[in-house]
Amino acid sequence: MSDTIPGSFTDAQKVDIRRFCGYPAYGAGAAGFESWRFFQAYGTLEYRMNNLSPSEVAVTTQYLSALYALEAAIPPASDNLDTESAAAWTHNAAEVADREGLFDAWRRRLCAFLGVPPGPGLAQAGVTLVV
Repeated sequence: MSDTIPGSFTDAQKVDIRRFCGYPAYGAGAAGFESWRFFQAYGTLEYRMNNLSPSEVAVTTQYLSALYALEAAIPPASDNLDTESAAAWTHNAAEVADREGLFDAWRRRLCAFLGVPPGPGLAQAGVTLVV
């Protein structure tokens, strides 16, 4: 038996959606005054996660599956950082950056689907304002 209502996310999935979208941890509850809880974009993300239709949850779950695979492929890419070439094999010196770029592109697609701007953890270089 599933611990979620059809059309909803588990707590673990919500944590992953937040982090993939570049938003900080939510914490244990709404007690206290932490400024990040009052960003409009963060509130929009929370609202969307709690109110998507079952079909939208299914699409978001597909994004999560792709993102899990892309994220998992980044650390092993560092195994070849010490080898530029071996026999006929030549290392792609930009492999880690390429994988991170692809991962971040899919993170931005998830943000676009959910209708929220990328969070501070997914910001471009320079000044970012999330309200």
